[in-house]
Amino acid sequence: MSEIESLSARALADIAAANDPEALEALRVGLLGKQGSITGQLKRLGALPAEERKAAGEAINRVRDAVGQALAERRSLLEAAALDARLAGEAIDTTLPGRQAHRGGIHPVSRTLERIAEIFGRLGYELADGPEIEDDWHNFEALNFPPHHPARAMHDTFYLPPDAAGVARLLRTHTSGVQVRYMADLVAAGRTPPLRMIAAGKVYRSDSDQTHSPMFHQVEGLLVDEHATFADLKGTLAEFVRAFFGRDFQMRFRPSYFPFVEPGAEVDIAWQQPDGGTRWLEVLGCGMVHPNVLRNCGIDPERYTGFAFGLGVERFAMLRYGVNDLRAFFENDVRFLRQFA
Repeated sequence: MSEIESLSARALADIAAANDPEALEALRVGLLGKQGSITGQLKRLGALPAEERKAAGEAINRVRDAVGQALAERRSLLEAAALDARLAGEAIDTTLPGRQAHRGGIHPVSRTLERIAEIFGRLGYELADGPEIEDDWHNFEALNFPPHHPARAMHDTFYLPPDAAGVARLLRTHTSGVQVRYMADLVAAGRTPPLRMIAAGKVYRSDSDQTHSPMFHQVEGLLVDEHATFADLKGTLAEFVRAFFGRDFQMRFRPSYFPFVEPGAEVDIAWQQPDGGTRWLEVLGCGMVHPNVLRNCGIDPERYTGFAFGLGVERFAMLRYGVNDLRAFFENDVRFLRQFA
């Protein structure tokens, strides 16, 4: 029997006799490691005559492969035996109560969004969505914000590099762009008003303090019809505020400027203070849709009129739940969020 055959026979016998993973690993190192006996046989091939080298190399490789396979099979057998022994020695008490999993809850901002959408759904408004990365046309120009218009300063936001076509892109500052897309899609599909829709989602502006966040949520609504009036707008908003807070409020509409509506107004409600006093609290912006906006979307402003409104979701959540710092909604403090679970 040659030296390599004798080495193979001893190695296979030792592997079959190994009774634990540590002993098996020691055999592997002794046989196939850098200083292992089979590795040493491979290193000595260079000293053999050329006519013997090929046959010897093939024999050594066969032995190495056989030893490697035997090691793997023995390792699997030892692991299976160890698992069987562990299962036999350990008992599972199925009568013990299970571990209590912590239950989560809906975030207060999500609760508020759902409540707003449900109220407007009852009023016949369709919920629409749009991209958060918007182009300048849908975010500004179609909404009557020409380039360099001073009102753009109120919408300072986060800009991105132009796309492959050179179109300027930005994180949207309001969900009004969804209204533009909704009306344009309506016209492209060959349909005409009436239409009712709300757009809800994240918007971005360069603000950060107790009542402002660089990212916040906004809901904007739009109605376009042949005979939409400011009186219809007032009635819609009065019904929404009453339904959201579950009680009636004294409301007032203050004239205000927004480029995409004419006339425009801020909506205030009489809010009761803890000391028993009352203060006027701004909660909404609104107005009649500017003819330029309708025209930019392909709707005839001579035939149709419309009204629009917008509100900050966090503002309404703060009022409903008595939160005095908007930043608490985004800090992910479980102690705060657990109150709404």
